[in-house]
Amino acid sequence: MQHATLNTPDAPETPETQTRVIMDEPGRGRLEVWPVTADENTLWMLLQDIFQGHWQHIRFGTMVPGAVWEIKAPNAPIRIDLLDGYLTVDFGAWHFHVCIGTFSGVSAELAAQRRTARAELYRLLNAQDAPKSWGLRLYTGAGDQQLTVFFPNPFLTDTDKRADQPDWSKLALWDSLRRDYLGLAPDPVDRSGKGFACGG
Repeated sequence: MQHATLNTPDAPETPETQTRVIMDEPGRGRLEVWPVTADENTLWMLLQDIFQGHWQHIRFGTMVPGAVWEIKAPNAPIRIDLLDGYLTVDFGAWHFHVCIGTFSGVSAELAAQRRTARAELYRLLNAQDAPKSWGLRLYTGAGDQQLTVFFPNPFLTDTDKRADQPDWSKLALWDSLRRDYLGLAPDPVDRSGKGFACGG
């Protein structure tokens, strides 16, 4: 992976340019990412916010080379809790766990490898550097992906078909998370794209 910040010596520093990073990921293309503090309390609040307040609008799973899981919640979670470092989101018929804090059942070294060490809000860019997809990614201390949350996409309908016209209201979740967790205002660049095409 090649990382490059967008800061330049001549550009004035703002909260956005201080934290924004562009990376090229083999097989995915260009992404713009904003690191989110990966402490247990911040991740607990962030994931509660997403899964309690927006469960019906998101898809989630993992996105790794060779596999993408885009799961739609069947209903509102019946339980979201945190125990011994592990977040549990329970939908009744099934549930998942993510280690976001210190787990006491293993050595300190193994606990550090399990828990979230890197969290980032991201937007995937097209060939013209306009955003085409938005989300959240979590990675363990060992570098394994724990979770990707795919946010509502203005270029897709609620049934994941390509929309005839962008619905910019679908960026409400993205805008609110940027404001609440990064202190950033809505970015006009998010509304600069023309459509969604895999790899384009």
